[in-house]
Amino acid sequence: MLGNTPVEINEFVGRAADEDRLTSALTSNRLITLTGIGGVGKTRLAIHALHRMTAAPVTGPGEPRWVDLGAIPDARLLTAKVADTVGFSDHSADPQLDALCHWLSDKRLLLVLDSCEHLVPAARNLASRLLAACPHLTILATSRQPLELREEIRIPLEPLPCETDALDLFFARATAVAPALKRRNQTQIEDAAKICRLLDGIPLAIELASAQVMHRPLREIAARLSAHFGDLAAPAPVWPRRHQSLRTAIGWSHELCQPLERLLWARLAVFRGTFDEISARAVCEGGPLPGDRISAVLAQLVEKSVVARSEPGRYRLLDTVREYGSMWLAELGEERSAADRHADYFLGLARAADTAWAGPDQVEWYQKIALEHTDLCAALDHLLANAPLRAVELAGLVSFFWSCCGHLPEARTYLEQALLVHTGSSAYHGRARWALGVVQVLQGEHDEAAKIGSRCARDAASTGNTEEALAAAYLLGLTHLLQGEASRAQAVVEHAMRQAPGPAFASASMLRCHLVQVFALTGLGHLEKATEYATALRADCLAHGECWTRAYADYQLALLSLAGGRPSRAAEHARAMLEGKRRLGDSFGIALGLDVLAAAAAARGDGETAALVSGGGHTYWRSVGHTQRGTPELRDLREECWQSARRTIGDEAFDEAFNRGAEESPSAVVTLAISGRLRSGG
Repeated sequence: MLGNTPVEINEFVGRAADEDRLTSALTSNRLITLTGIGGVGKTRLAIHALHRMTAAPVTGPGEPRWVDLGAIPDARLLTAKVADTVGFSDHSADPQLDALCHWLSDKRLLLVLDSCEHLVPAARNLASRLLAACPHLTILATSRQPLELREEIRIPLEPLPCETDALDLFFARATAVAPALKRRNQTQIEDAAKICRLLDGIPLAIELASAQVMHRPLREIAARLSAHFGDLAAPAPVWPRRHQSLRTAIGWSHELCQPLERLLWARLAVFRGTFDEISARAVCEGGPLPGDRISAVLAQLVEKSVVARSEPGRYRLLDTVREYGSMWLAELGEERSAADRHADYFLGLARAADTAWAGPDQVEWYQKIALEHTDLCAALDHLLANAPLRAVELAGLVSFFWSCCGHLPEARTYLEQALLVHTGSSAYHGRARWALGVVQVLQGEHDEAAKIGSRCARDAASTGNTEEALAAAYLLGLTHLLQGEASRAQAVVEHAMRQAPGPAFASASMLRCHLVQVFALTGLGHLEKATEYATALRADCLAHGECWTRAYADYQLALLSLAGGRPSRAAEHARAMLEGKRRLGDSFGIALGLDVLAAAAAARGDGETAALVSGGGHTYWRSVGHTQRGTPELRDLREECWQSARRTIGDEAFDEAFNRGAEESPSAVVTLAISGRLRSGG
């Protein structure tokens, strides 16, 4: 399996010996680092080798999980980035690296840490801890310098031989844009070889140069490179100590760009992750670069290999190219203004997502916030340093999305930082404190969450803000529910809803309070009333196209159906909940749904399916950093499910099926569970 390994977008050329050495090292060593200067092809070789290993009938080091570290600016987000990539949606309050080590301790994986050079001390510590705690883990790193660990096998990559592999690479890329070169003559071959020698066989430099063949003949490219080597005609900013030929190739490519292309290149460097045309237009337009020209200019940069296509509709700058653009952005004096526009755009994005939270586009907004995670973090970093009140606002807006999708540690870090650097009692501060309380309750810190909920309630009462009062009631109600105090949960939300009467969809907080009310009625044993309320709430959610609340309404209806002796109906609701939570990327919700589906199978007398689903649920519970959690009635139901299934099929068969479910791919378990095809035998 390739895991999330990037696809190969074009033909891989050369490096047969390096590929063989890397493949051999991956089968017999636990830490391998591909080293070499920027642009030498470390990432490309790693991608190609993993694709080849997957296609070959050999036992590899485990499923690859690819972590692009070039997208994060410093070590603060390193562990969170790795956790997110390996599917660990940490809901614990433990130190994040400790929790990650525990999650990976029994997994057979190949962890690829791509572009470590700016994070070497932190990457070294991460690798050391993971290798010590996870005996079945292999790590492949790419870096301009080694990690300097005792067990590290280093594979240094040199530039390509200019008369063979480098020449092949040049023509492979050149013929893609100038097909006439497929019938090249000896003079053209000699000119191309000269270009490769001038560029010292560095693949990135060669690819940039080859993109110019659509505009000028090879002889002219070689002559211009000779003239520019070592001293670019344009005033270039100071380049880090790097191979001169790569500097020349990038600088020359920059010089050959039209003025608007150079300007867009520089402004795009503010993006840390991938971007689309909409975000590029919003962040990069202005002055001589009007918004209606950006699509065309972006296409020209793609044509010149400056900008790379990512997934459909998305683009990215390679790290080395971004570095060059950043230096030109500084040279233009636009660093601050570009970062301000970037932060403005992502703050606007978060505002739009929050406004649309309870509407028909909810799932799309969850997916959008997840897709833009790297740049939302970059925006928060900029605002914390330059506009802290706006950082408080942004952290408060995105943290509920992050809390539902496995980014609890980042949500907590940014909320605490924002509230520390800018104290106050504005609505933004109230929202951020409320979001921090939600994070704490999901991490099991109920007492601390209750304190925040009480403060939010007092602040709302002093200002008369009914929406903030409803938000505080939701937080307190959720805290009471998870502490087994359903009557207190019911009292607090019903009091808040009486103070601000209206339909469930009057606001997002009102909707959440209605959900707590259903949970509380179930916990109190008022099953008929709970069923009535849950059914009405689910229907209301369907009418509005809302997913998050509807999934939890299905969860409650599954519990209520089980209590009423209707296990088949319970299974239908559990599968509906799982589908909703899968669309949102909510591992915690998926774990809850699998528990209820297992209980429904046990109640039908299908002990093996109950064990299989329970095994898959166990994996999801581990993926959120703790053993099974939920309201007290779910814990009792889970225990009853296991006892019933064991009585039906026996302890040995139960354990075998449970282990099978736990060892299966978690996503595959959910897919089969939703389809209703998870039955005895697998």
